[in-house]
Amino acid sequence: MTMHLTQVPDRSRSVFVSALFCLLAVNDISQAASPEQTGTCRQTDVFTAGTDGYHTYRIPAITVTKKGTLLAFCEGRKKGSGDSGDIDLVLKRSADGGVTWSRQQIVWDDQQNTCGNPCPIVDQQTGTIWLLLTWNRGDDHEPQIIARTSKDTRRVYVTSSEDDGLTWAAPKEITSDTKKPDWTWYATGPCNGIQLTRGPHKDRLVAPCDHITAEGKRFYSHVIYSDDHGRTWKLGGVSPRDKLNESTVVELADGALMLNMRNYDGKKTRGVCLSRDGGSTWNGFYNDAALVEPVCQASILRWRWPEGGAKGLIAFSNPASQRREKMTVRLSDDEGRTWRVANLLHADPAAYSCLVALPDGSLGCLYEAGQKHPYEKIVFARMTQKWFE
Repeated sequence: MTMHLTQVPDRSRSVFVSALFCLLAVNDISQAASPEQTGTCRQTDVFTAGTDGYHTYRIPAITVTKKGTLLAFCEGRKKGSGDSGDIDLVLKRSADGGVTWSRQQIVWDDQQNTCGNPCPIVDQQTGTIWLLLTWNRGDDHEPQIIARTSKDTRRVYVTSSEDDGLTWAAPKEITSDTKKPDWTWYATGPCNGIQLTRGPHKDRLVAPCDHITAEGKRFYSHVIYSDDHGRTWKLGGVSPRDKLNESTVVELADGALMLNMRNYDGKKTRGVCLSRDGGSTWNGFYNDAALVEPVCQASILRWRWPEGGAKGLIAFSNPASQRREKMTVRLSDDEGRTWRVANLLHADPAAYSCLVALPDGSLGCLYEAGQKHPYEKIVFARMTQKWFE
């Protein structure tokens, strides 16, 4: 496999603003008032379909480095919008909280093959940025991989950066450590993973994933983890029932982990389960009736820990509808049991998203959106807590 770290020219940036719901309309991001000044949110286009040599950009993931740099990842799909084919993993960086973005980097380009499903985790102890990924041959499609009639299978990789996301190590395969032999399809994320901050598994890196079994073609969520700061990765626990896949994980104030999952049981709400052992096992499945979904990916994030008498805040984003539309950010101040606030970011078509807590205390959301379909752009929204009040 080959890896390219060259940069491609950046096309003109446009500002995507939802004036009705963010109360801000500007044509030049340099003239935009900061969220602190407006008490609202600002939205900026990061990736636009048809630019920089890619037909479509999909599957966003975002994280912030220890230096405060935002790293926005996604799949650059060369020849179409489909999930297979010539797909590269690309990146843009922002050093000013998402106001402006760098030229596009190619993190992983393996010729005509599929490189994607980004799941970044920043190790707060070492500063290393870990990026979990998946790979398959570009001429293998998901139904073939599930049926085991494909030329190869879905493989799991990890890469890392020690210089704030400027360069990346050659991806290392970890399939044998993180995927069982009777699993066919497999996905890391797609969205950020976490590092645990408390309890006996403090500093553990945890990445949400999903898979499909060969026997019965049943699909589950699971996690993988590292207890040695990313040097090795192990398979964690699997969701207590099937009909679940793309997942997102958050650490609760009592040290438990909550796995929030895309759900295929027909109820059109998110599935949830909990772990009391750092992700080694998962129990207590339930449907969160408040989190309506059209069967789509979503993101959950610890925004603020409870301290100084103030309640903690957990944020959640998804297209809160029966269709892929109405990108909504919700807040919970009772550790994900209820969601007291729901603010609309984008009323029109929208799909995948990823949340990030910014160093200045604001909240970011990188998400797919458009006017006619959800995959026209990937947009970054920056929100202050005041916007939710």
